[in-house]
Amino acid sequence: MARSGVGGRLLAMVHPARARFTFAEYIRLEESSSAKHEFWRGEVYAMAGGTPEHAALAGRLATALGEAVRGGQCDVFTSDLRVRVQTSGLATYPDLTVVCRPWERDPEDRNTVVNPRLVVEVLSDSTAAYDRGEKLAEYQRIPSLFEVLLVAHDDRRLELWRRADDDHWSLLVASAGESLELASVPVHLDVDALYGGLGP
Repeated sequence: MARSGVGGRLLAMVHPARARFTFAEYIRLEESSSAKHEFWRGEVYAMAGGTPEHAALAGRLATALGEAVRGGQCDVFTSDLRVRVQTSGLATYPDLTVVCRPWERDPEDRNTVVNPRLVVEVLSDSTAAYDRGEKLAEYQRIPSLFEVLLVAHDDRRLELWRRADDDHWSLLVASAGESLELASVPVHLDVDALYGGLGP
């Protein structure tokens, strides 16, 4: 899910005259809104739609992940699922999320989960810096999260951040002609097959 803005920071804030929102106020706004918004540090930001290429990459990954978890204890969710980082309060809609049962719901909102195992973000011009920086750091604060997959939009490149037993995060990169094996979900991703016909 892309965020409207420049350099990964948002330009469109809901009710800009309002200095800060509580999470409960944000949830009420979401319930009455036809668009999705991200909540962080008391501010509410509009999330822009993506390109056809962005949507196609997310769809192909959803198919691969769905086949990998079928019949198991985990489920794949699209960008309709809201995820919250409880330690900081960030609430957002990853492009794809894998959550293993039982789903843990935020105590302030039963439609928000707090225990993802894998988060996938398809990058865009406006979000790449944010997704690779501040947002990645926020995701890494989620205790249940094992991997974060960042999918480049301007190159055939997958960036997989993986948590080790000592809580250290390491980066694995696969480019054109290469493949990547996820550990959070038993899936093998061929970079060229994933991007085939989509540009870069």
